[in-house]
Amino acid sequence: MRARASRGVIIASTLLSAACGNEPASQSTSRSAAQVVITHAEEDSAIHLNEDMVRDLRISTATVVERPGAGEVAALGEVAADQARYAEVAPPTSGQVVRVLVETNGSVDRGTPLAQLRSTDLGRARADLLSTEARRDLARQALDRKRTLAAERIVAAREVQEAEATFRAADAEVRAATAALQALGIPSDDSATPSDDSSLFYLRSPIAGRVLDRHAVLGQFAEPSAHLFTIADLNRVWVMAQVFERDAVNVTPGSTAHVTLAALPGQEFDGRVALVGRQVDPGSRTVPVRIELANPAGTLRPGMSASSRLEVMNQSRTILAVPAAALQRVGERWLAFIPRAQYEYEMRPVGRGRDLGNDVEVVSGLQAGETVVVEGAFLLKAQAEKRAGGGDEH
Repeated sequence: MRARASRGVIIASTLLSAACGNEPASQSTSRSAAQVVITHAEEDSAIHLNEDMVRDLRISTATVVERPGAGEVAALGEVAADQARYAEVAPPTSGQVVRVLVETNGSVDRGTPLAQLRSTDLGRARADLLSTEARRDLARQALDRKRTLAAERIVAAREVQEAEATFRAADAEVRAATAALQALGIPSDDSATPSDDSSLFYLRSPIAGRVLDRHAVLGQFAEPSAHLFTIADLNRVWVMAQVFERDAVNVTPGSTAHVTLAALPGQEFDGRVALVGRQVDPGSRTVPVRIELANPAGTLRPGMSASSRLEVMNQSRTILAVPAAALQRVGERWLAFIPRAQYEYEMRPVGRGRDLGNDVEVVSGLQAGETVVVEGAFLLKAQAEKRAGGGDEH
């Protein structure tokens, strides 16, 4: 142990006022002595406490242990619908809702009518198609007649050519009217559409599943930009987990994931990692990982919060671990506090690795067998932050 005379110390003291009595200066000084003593620049990594401060902190320690490499990483996320079995259904053209045919949570098949709407654009397009088809039919009949008369040498070949040109023009108009109707996204041969009102059409489900949301209301004027129904097949769902970047590099597609949900305590669901994101979120420093889960009973619902344990491949190495509370973040670095001489603690920068439940991996700065402060580390961190900010350490 180094002699205290070798240390330069800063001691903050407060003298009692004379109005409080004529006590000896030594007693006044001892009662108001600083609880924390910090070394000068040559010992910037050390924090000194007196006996009273150590007792108040209730400091406990733990040993840095060596353990097999963690085979799992933990991540939080939430349940989401499988996007390959999910649809937000909006009308293909503007229209007014005249009937709503399904309710929330209702089961639908692909092609099931969800609502009936009236669209003036659709009515006009259908009328144009009927009109052009009628003109084409008339032109075809005229052409057939001219050809018959020409064969009997009653009319000239020129009249046949004119009839052919008229028919081709009428046929082109039909194709244009058909394309205009198709651009509205509504089949021209919708058998469920009443023939006496060409402005009506049915909004149909593009997939089989359940109605998760219904926004359609009678009389509502709906635009293509706003979806009226949300449909999903929840026999298989996703869990979108947010994995810290330091852990994501060890997660591979195809690995097993174990998922628990706050809404379903005591139950665990096994799935597989289907996708590991390629971009780190700059705010949370996490990478999205998609887990696919079978959900035949429909127990899992979109929006549920989930905790995941992802199995990590090829983890045969050993790692160092300490209790999570032993590492404290000060500024841009993580610190561990190492007991040295009596009431003296070294501030040691360390590299923090993966979360291991109640423990955390240490990738640099500590060695197996070293002792670190656990309980009391947070208050030591506060003193370290005061020092970093140049504040009063008392």
